Amino acid sequence: MDANSTAPDSGSEATAEAARELIELLEVLWERGKDMVSPAPVSASQLRVLYCLDRDDGINLRTLGQVLGSAPPSVSRLCDRLEALGFVRRQPSQVSRRELELRLTSRGRAYLRDLRSQRQEALLEVIAAMPPSARSALLRGLTSFQEAVDDAGTLPRRPVAVKGARSA
Repeated sequence: MDANSTAPDSGSEATAEAARELIELLEVLWERGKDMVSPAPVSASQLRVLYCLDRDDGINLRTLGQVLGSAPPSVSRLCDRLEALGFVRRQPSQVSRRELELRLTSRGRAYLRDLRSQRQEALLEVIAAMPPSARSALLRGLTSFQEAVDDAGTLPRRPVAVKGARSA
């Protein structure tokens, strides 16, 4: 058996290290963008909830907990705080009277829209300084990375709702 067949090659390791460094830089840009959007303090965990609800508006606490990989009490507290900020509302489900749906409010949607706009502006400043060939290579690389993540199934996906099924 070839010793290199199971170990990552040096190109993969260098790519992973470069990706990690890029993610760290993006985290700095993201935080800067978040501070510019709203005086309301939104934690990283709360922001993940907002992203999930933006993608899957109307999910219940149990499904949100599964997507986030968090325990129901933690998810409930996150939603309590977001509801207090006016970013999320709970409403009775149209499918089951026993469950509540979580929905973004117009204020929550506006917050995400402004946050994404600030972050995109920060990225555009950097990308504009890159030569066209590097921008094209970045786009190809990011597209391939997204496809690999999708193919690997490493990110949780929302379970398909079955009409008439009950959940907490």
